[in-house]
Amino acid sequence: MKNYLLIVLMLLSIGIKAQNDSKVIFQKNKYDLAVSYLKKSDFVNALDQFSIASRIKPENEIGQESLKKVDTLKEILRKDILEKVNGTWLFTGDKPIWAVNVEHEFKEKKIDKLVEVSGNQISFYEQNRKTKEKKLIKTEDIVYYNSDPSDALYSAIILSNGTIWNCTLDETKSMLRAINIAKKSEKGVKKIYENNNEAFYKKAL
Repeated sequence: MKNYLLIVLMLLSIGIKAQNDSKVIFQKNKYDLAVSYLKKSDFVNALDQFSIASRIKPENEIGQESLKKVDTLKEILRKDILEKVNGTWLFTGDKPIWAVNVEHEFKEKKIDKLVEVSGNQISFYEQNRKTKEKKLIKTEDIVYYNSDPSDALYSAIILSNGTIWNCTLDETKSMLRAINIAKKSEKGVKKIYENNNEAFYKKAL
């Protein structure tokens, strides 16, 4: 009986070791892939792969090094996107401008909503189309949402009302899309997985 238990324990330990080894191999593959993207200056894909590698076995050397790379790449990408969104953006609606009826509804508006990004601040305005009178609604500091240092989310910002928006630019850098991915309250952060509010903007100035 003792021999039987010993054999079972040995088999279990071998299974655990093999599982750990396969995790390390997978982690190393992800790390190497991230490095290859990094050498090509493909920072977004590099960030994705380093993020995965950092989570597989966060306690080992590859995990720790991957986490450092995640932090560095987030800073680089945030600086890059901030430079690209600097300026004035015109709100076109909660759907893409090419969607059914959106362009017509946009043309019928009497008041435009504008967003001005300058430095580390965002200012929200309303402007009368006829008189061109512009009214400041509010100004917010740009605060990045970074609750999980190991994730690949680099362009999400949190506003003073607790809403968290992930912002992306199209390939032409002339269209900005913001998706409400979560809401922070006293009870914590509640992620939004469906029916997310969206906002679309086109570059004005």
